[in-house]
Amino acid sequence: MKEEKTNAIRILEKTKISFEAINYEPDENIDAISVAAKLGEDASVVYKTLITQGKTRQYYVFVIPADAELDLKAAARAVGEKSVEMIPVKEINAVSGYIRGGCSPVGMKKQFKTVIDKSAETLPLFFVSGGRRGTQLKLCPKELSKLIGAGFSDIVL
Repeated sequence: MKEEKTNAIRILEKTKISFEAINYEPDENIDAISVAAKLGEDASVVYKTLITQGKTRQYYVFVIPADAELDLKAAARAVGEKSVEMIPVKEINAVSGYIRGGCSPVGMKKQFKTVIDKSAETLPLFFVSGGRRGTQLKLCPKELSKLIGAGFSDIVL
């Protein structure tokens, strides 16, 4: 059976960015720490993609380590908002085109302002969702940052 490509994978292939797609058997309620365990990787190199909305009603994307919690105040400062809050799970698909647990910072319906936690800046490689549950992308954080126009900032508690 041919592996179906996600938007994220198609975009990375088109832009010739070096990456590896890694598939795993997803659980129903999988979180980023469980994904790290399934990949046999430390949770500090597996990142989760979170979508927030600011006071201005703009959406923002934050990419943080699996074992970290988003600092909403620092996140708001990083994007120039008074405050940001997580969007409800039921809105993830409508906003991003992805489902909870399969939300990639690459290939959303619209490219929202994205901030990657500073901890990734010095990593040679890290993992982010490949655009569906069961697929992770292993790539260079700085290359991802260039591709999606993301900055690095200290955004975790």
